[in-house]
Amino acid sequence: EKKVFRMRFFDDMTQQQIADEIGVSQMTVSRLEKKLRDKFKEEYYK
Repeated sequence: EKKVFRMRFFDDMTQQQIADEIGVSQMTVSRLEKKLRDKFKEEYYK
């Protein structure tokens, strides 16, 4: 998750680029991204 977060928001990579880099589908990256957003929201609104 941390690697995906870094690649997406600090390295400014697309979901497809991340998927190719780590060997998963774009949909998997999309799901991970949603999971990260949900975690962030949960922590932010405590």
